[in-house]
Formats: sequence, structure tokens, C-alpha cells
Amino acid sequence: QVQLAESGGGLVQAGGSLRLSCAASGRTFSSAVMGWFRQAPGKLRAFVGSISGSGGMTSYADSVKGRFTISRDNAKNTVYLQMNSLEPEDTAVYYCAASTTYHYPRTRDSEFNYWGQGTQVTVSS
Repeated sequence: QVQLAESGGGLVQAGGSLRLSCAASGRTFSSAVMGWFRQAPGKLRAFVGSISGSGGMTSYADSVKGRFTISRDNAKNTVYLQMNSLEPEDTAVYYCAASTTYHYPRTRDSEFNYWGQGTQVTVSS
């Protein structure tokens, strides 16, 4: 069992930065593929990026590549999403997810079996 809790969302101006955190409980965290997804109003939930259990491999959606960075600290059971050069189009609820049944890489939300409650990110123009 893994429980996830996101934090760090908020309101930021275009061009600004935010860092989201996702604190996890459970002994399987260090072996879990962790992912970030987002859901904008009226849109389906979309893949943002994912990171392997060791943290050595990452992948990103094209829309955020070069602006967002995922990292993890297994000693703290925490995964991060550093978001730079934010754009109004990045406005969404951001979700942290864990996949304990599949190996990296994973990009589909159906492949993640644990989810956080989400945190709102709003980017003003």
C-alpha cells in the first residue's frame, strides 16, 4: 500500500517557477515508478513525466520537456516536480502517481495504481 500527498501548488505569473512535492508512505516507494500527471478544466488527465525507482531515468511529455524536471529522494520518500518558465497553458490540477506493478518507463495513467489527491497550479498571464 502506498499513500501519496502532493504539496507546493499555487498561483504564479507566467514565466515563473514552482516546485511540487509528493510525499509517499509505504516500503515499496524506492522501487516504484513515480509519475506526474495533470488535468486542466474540461480536458482529460495527461502525462507530464515519470522517473524510475533509482531516479536515474526520466521521461517527459513534449509540452514540458526542457522546462520541467522530475527528481526523487528515496531516503525521504519524496518525488519532486520542478516547473520553470511556466505558461498559462500549464494551469491544471497536478497529480502524483506510483506504479508498483510495472517497470519504467510508464506514461499511461492506467499503469499507475496509486494516486495523490492533486494540487492546483494556476499560471496567470
